[in-house]
Amino acid sequence: MNIKTLKIATVVILTSSITTGCANLGVKPWERDLLAKESMALNASPIDNALDDHIYFSKEATSGGRGFAAGGCGCN
Repeated sequence: MNIKTLKIATVVILTSSITTGCANLGVKPWERDLLAKESMALNASPIDNALDDHIYFSKEATSGGRGFAAGGCGCN
């Protein structure tokens, strides 16, 4: 084997091992009970959530829709 063939084989092996490493992503059904716990929430404190919602409502003049980037003034 010459050096060029060895380099190509190395690149192919590395590329295939890297791309197949992501094939097992996702949550299994038996793991969902752990993710459904209250402590696994993005913000587990209801007081913090209420305060954040109040601040967001006060600044944006909107309620709900935290995933949208538009403001309440209609100037998006």
